Amino acid sequence: MKQIILSLSMAVFALTAIAGNEDGNKMNVDAKASSMNWKGSKVTGSHVGTVAVQSGSVESDGKTITSAQVNIDMTSIQCTDADMNDEYKGKLVGHLNSPDFFNTAEHGTASFDLTKFEAKKGENGANYMVTGKLTIKGITNTISFPAKVTMNKGEIIVEAKVMVDRTKWDIKYGSGSFFDSLGDNMIYDDMEIDFRIVAKA
Repeated sequence: MKQIILSLSMAVFALTAIAGNEDGNKMNVDAKASSMNWKGSKVTGSHVGTVAVQSGSVESDGKTITSAQVNIDMTSIQCTDADMNDEYKGKLVGHLNSPDFFNTAEHGTASFDLTKFEAKKGENGANYMVTGKLTIKGITNTISFPAKVTMNKGEIIVEAKVMVDRTKWDIKYGSGSFFDSLGDNMIYDDMEIDFRIVAKA
């Protein structure tokens, strides 16, 4: 009798777990399938590049995303300008890693904690307004932006293009908001982050 009761209890537990996975679950971010690009602009042009998604997770209630957390490997930052030689790219990446910009020796990881997903249609296929906290160089600021969220069986994809004011994270190098007489050396405060986060069960 005890064996029968134990077997029934295990069956109920298994069914409950399955039901829980259908109604809501937590998926791990697939770092290799995910991507993050950046663009910084100045008076005389712009630079583009990539930074690697390190890890993270996405939680849902089965119908919509409830939260997401993404870790970014800032030491992986690269420049992908098509018209720039390798030597200059190396110098630029070295400068981006320095205290003038991201200071990756002390702040090797940035994080993105998305805490609010509101269904709302926008441009370029966006179907959510997302609010979260972006931490760079140990500094955290709240940002909101439109995003496209795709939910498939066993997979969730979040895509967005976000404009952030870099000076809010103490990245003030070449900023006309803090330095005078920069002329053509001025770098605009707004930085573009274009990302695609893929989470899988």
